[in-house]
Amino acid sequence: MDKRITELEIKVAYQEDTIQQLDSVVCRQQEQIDKLQRQFKQLTQAMESPDDGGKAAPSLFDELPPHY
Repeated sequence: MDKRITELEIKVAYQEDTIQQLDSVVCRQQEQIDKLQRQFKQLTQAMESPDDGGKAAPSLFDELPPHY
């Protein structure tokens, strides 16, 4: 009986360690997601309202090829 209890305690200890590691990974991933969302929001705002006096950014299709 003592051997079974010891084995269960060992398994619980490993599980707790694994849960802590997974929690750490999830926290890092959430931080990365938050950072990416902020960057995406900034890029979206920059595309919607350019800072060059209200003029839209020139399209690549409007530019002449280099051989002209």
